[in-house]
Amino acid sequence: MKLRVLLLAGLCVVGGQARAGLFNDDEARQQIQQVGARVSSLEEAYKKQAETNSQQAEISKQQTRTMLDLQSQIESLNTELRGLRGQNEELAHTLQDADKRQKDFYIDLDTRLRHFETTEAAAPPPAPLVSPPQPVAEAPAADDPAAGNRAYEAAHGLFKAGKHEDAIAAFQEFLKKFPDSVYVPNAHYEMGAAYFVLNDYKNALASYQVLASKYAFSPKAPEAMLGIADCQQELKDVAAAKKTLKKLIAKYPGSEAASEANKRLAILK
Repeated sequence: MKLRVLLLAGLCVVGGQARAGLFNDDEARQQIQQVGARVSSLEEAYKKQAETNSQQAEISKQQTRTMLDLQSQIESLNTELRGLRGQNEELAHTLQDADKRQKDFYIDLDTRLRHFETTEAAAPPPAPLVSPPQPVAEAPAADDPAAGNRAYEAAHGLFKAGKHEDAIAAFQEFLKKFPDSVYVPNAHYEMGAAYFVLNDYKNALASYQVLASKYAFSPKAPEAMLGIADCQQELKDVAAAKKTLKKLIAKYPGSEAASEANKRLAILK
């Protein structure tokens, strides 16, 4: 009996161990599956994070390129601004030179006018006629050089005084009455300058063009062509201004105006 009891007890122990082993294997498999699922989840999360990091890196690169492009544009604008400032200084210097030449011209013109009047006053009176003088009709003002000179001088004085509108009217009257005066080219030039000061660039252009085309022999013709180019620039016709400056250089190569035209062409380029 004891032996039988011992055998039954042994069988129970072996059976219990077998069931415990089966239970432990299932639980292990379940845990392995759970670990595998966790690993898969972590791998998926890692892949997503890697993609996000890659996208952020690309965005960062694009932002860097954008910043570099902006910096390059800023440097380019700064360079252009410095160039424009240089052009502005050059134009200011050019205007100062033009004003000086204009003042020198007026001084020289006044000197010549005073000399002319002095010579005229010092001229001896005409010899008396043998026969009694006959009444002579008064000559028209247009045939009197002295009257024409006085009319021009009056208009010139208005221009020098800065009364440009009155000067223009006086020059127009002078040109109408004395179309053959030696001062006609100067009248056209100063009238163009007066219009230019008043920002009436179209009429200034017309006055300069009359001088440059009809009185090309005049010493003021090269200056008039510079005035034409100035008017064309103010009227936003830069191509025409360049053409005028090149024509001036070809037509009057040794003049001061031609030298000035070369400087202006270099700026306009």
